[in-house]
Amino acid sequence: MARSAAIIGGGIGGLATAAALATTGWQVEVFERAPRLPDTGTGLGIWPNALRALDRLGLGEAARSLGRKQPSGAITRPDGSRIATIDTARVERRLGEPVYLLSRPALLRLLATAVPEGAVRYGHPIDDPPRSGYDLIVGADGIHSTTRKAVFGDRPGLVYSGWTVWRGTVQLDLEVGGETWGRAMKFGVTPQEPGRTNWYAVRTAPEGYRPPGGDLAELRQLFGHWHDPVPRILDRIELDGFLRHDLHYLPALAAFVTGNVALIGDAAHAMTPDLGQGACQAMIDGVALADALAADRDVPTALRHYDRARRKPAQRLAAMSLRASQLARMSRLLPLRDALTRAALAFGPPG
Repeated sequence: MARSAAIIGGGIGGLATAAALATTGWQVEVFERAPRLPDTGTGLGIWPNALRALDRLGLGEAARSLGRKQPSGAITRPDGSRIATIDTARVERRLGEPVYLLSRPALLRLLATAVPEGAVRYGHPIDDPPRSGYDLIVGADGIHSTTRKAVFGDRPGLVYSGWTVWRGTVQLDLEVGGETWGRAMKFGVTPQEPGRTNWYAVRTAPEGYRPPGGDLAELRQLFGHWHDPVPRILDRIELDGFLRHDLHYLPALAAFVTGNVALIGDAAHAMTPDLGQGACQAMIDGVALADALAADRDVPTALRHYDRARRKPAQRLAAMSLRASQLARMSRLLPLRDALTRAALAFGPPG
């Protein structure tokens, strides 16, 4: 008789987990708050470690075909002078293949093709995860996870990173991406699908900050005088064409599992986005969880194996991302910041 799993959350991590479990004979139900898959969304970097997870799901080649290889870029100052080079060829040499750029909607649609038909229940939020009726409960419900709070408690709670972020896409075709760093603020650009560019703007601000003159006025005041293509991007931003929110992270949990409940992705290790690994780690979690359950039929034992395999690597990456965030937030000693950034990039990307 097939074992059953309830997966709370049908985002990247939830769909990857459902697909991975289904390949090993599990019966899966995915409960997703949103009414359907999204049509719009920003770009993601799919690193080689996540491509290997997609390979395990039979989706790797499709992801490579849908995506585009991330070109080399730079971290620059607002006047356009260079702080450091982002050498994607070095990533390929070290990790065996490049980073691919893929939009969030495209990745979600791809993952959905590997989930059994009818397994995802859209428009079905779960605020109190079921305690019975399933062999396995997976909390894949993001940084504000109700599963984590209900089963693991609300300590440690989320911590505000000090950043507030705007992000979106515009109709502009750029071949090269990168970041521009000012004093405790930055603006990032990533090529997406042909004709679209992903952008994000970040500044330090009190938690809950609301621009007194409105978002677009704030963006133009802060970044409008920065080097090209920043002004061109700002000119193309539509009034409802972006999101703004505070950036939080989750301090290290003592465990990702308890009983027959496992956390994955941001529910387990929400990190600042500075290393571009959040979506990647969620997919890796899902495959690792399915592998552990395939190797041991006793669910609590298998979940402990998953916890040992994933908790320390994910938390180590989250700590690295937080250090990168704190470096970029420096408003004084900028020559030291720039030297530390060059040294970090010379050391190499996370594996």
